[in-house]
Amino acid sequence: DDSQAKRVRVQIELSRLRHRGPDWSGIYQNGFNYLAHQRLAIIDPASGDQPLFNEDKSIVVTVNGEIYNHEELRKGLKNHKFHTGSDCDVIAHLYEEHGENFVDMLDGIFSFVLLDTRDNSFMVARDAVGVTSLYIGWGLDGSLWVSSEMKGLHEDCEHFEAFPPGHLYSSKSGGGFKQWYNPPWFNESVPSTPYEPLAIRSAFEDAVIKRLMTDVPFGVLLSGGLDSSLVASITARHLAGTKAAKRWGPQLHSFCVGLEGSPDLKAGKEVADYLGTVHHEFHFTVQDGIDAIEDVIYHVETYDVTTIRASTPMFLMSRKIKSLGVKMVLSGEGSDEIFGGYLYFHKAPNKQEFHQETCRKIKALHKYDCLRANKATSAFGLEARVPFLDKEFINTAMSLDPESKMIKPEEGRIEKWVLRRAFDDEERPYLPKHILYRQKEQFSDGVGYSWIDGLKAHAAENVNDKMMSNAAHIFPHNTPLTKEAYYYRMIFERFFPQNSARLTVPGGATVACSTAKAVEWDASWSNNMDPSGRAAIGVHLSAYDGNKVALPLPPHKAIDDMPMMMGQEVMIQT
Repeated sequence: DDSQAKRVRVQIELSRLRHRGPDWSGIYQNGFNYLAHQRLAIIDPASGDQPLFNEDKSIVVTVNGEIYNHEELRKGLKNHKFHTGSDCDVIAHLYEEHGENFVDMLDGIFSFVLLDTRDNSFMVARDAVGVTSLYIGWGLDGSLWVSSEMKGLHEDCEHFEAFPPGHLYSSKSGGGFKQWYNPPWFNESVPSTPYEPLAIRSAFEDAVIKRLMTDVPFGVLLSGGLDSSLVASITARHLAGTKAAKRWGPQLHSFCVGLEGSPDLKAGKEVADYLGTVHHEFHFTVQDGIDAIEDVIYHVETYDVTTIRASTPMFLMSRKIKSLGVKMVLSGEGSDEIFGGYLYFHKAPNKQEFHQETCRKIKALHKYDCLRANKATSAFGLEARVPFLDKEFINTAMSLDPESKMIKPEEGRIEKWVLRRAFDDEERPYLPKHILYRQKEQFSDGVGYSWIDGLKAHAAENVNDKMMSNAAHIFPHNTPLTKEAYYYRMIFERFFPQNSARLTVPGGATVACSTAKAVEWDASWSNNMDPSGRAAIGVHLSAYDGNKVALPLPPHKAIDDMPMMMGQEVMIQT
């Protein structure tokens, strides 16, 4: 019958997400409502299988994520009985108490679908900035689908799109989106809180410590740049005495990837030696990366050049990390967006422009670094956590008067000076000075400069000039402007040929990861529109004088980011 046919379709789509949650599969049916889930077990591996329920099983939830304040929330639900020790078990009970208005109470990263069988209503929600991935689609037969990845719904939907971060979708309100996350910085007005280094330090330490919640082996991604090094330093400092340390030992494991002799490998080992971590170095060749490009595009679901360049080494590293038995890693995404860490921020004309660009960058993270970090790791059932994107930390950092974030070399202030200064502790150093003040590299640069050059050369072998001359006719939306972009686009369209799929990928002018608006800051950038950090060439090269540093503080900062998560949902409402 039709019900059984729909169930089979859900099972087929769920199988396409098995890489994200290889530990268990769960499917629930109530009438023509289906909730299905692939679990990556991090908290309470023994009993936290999904779907999750309230006491009488009238509320059903599938969720991909981590709720860091679940123990505190449980204390406020004294009259409720929990079936599991899973951190996500609180969601159904919070809904019973507060209806749909509970989402902002959750401190964590999540995408979930909740079905209330009492009135056959449902709601869907995604975390504040989109650390977890989520898509929503509509079928011609009146069905509604929700999935953590496009490949879980694209064949069944006439139209689908990325589910907006910080929003919920409710059948009770006629099937509309409602923004639940609306912090003070969201309207982009210029804040005025004075810079207090210890306030930044304390808020970030709290963000890291709460993410040490785990019942499985974990580690940190360590490129040797500022962001990943701070995450590793704080983790190493606070690991002792945690439940994780008692279970898995007090010594932290760290992981780095790069081409032989790359900046990240050298810096990562230096920081690991300083912190005393058990360090794992993974080498790859340009050919290894090229061979993985098709798999990367299939898993990460984008044709954005920067994202693919950075996703590939991360994809390769995630496979190695999972093979060691590790299921969760901490990473450094989000710092550059919050503090204006990209080299093009040197050109910001005033504090208002600087602040508004950071706001735009954070709001767009779900299309770029969050998407990369979530899907490149989830391809192998590895979860990445990102302390810089903690809700409370973002609020603290984005309330600063942006004048303090402005880059002023004449005053000894390079990019992310406020973060560097916050952790510059003479008595008990977090990091060596030259690491604390290392200039930024994008991840795709830091793994080795020949990586990008090799990609361009490979693309040139597969895309000829005649193909490029027809590009605007073949790809009228987000027309690829380089052979590399054309090459990625061909692969993407083969996997995801629908118009809805190509519309999920951002486009527009960019230099060194800027938004289109920031390209206006320097007229010369219009002649060099490569997304690599080296495109801000006047900034990148001016930091060097041979091996000496022209700025008061030393070279090379490697991007250090790469995270996200577990689980999956597919849902149909007919």
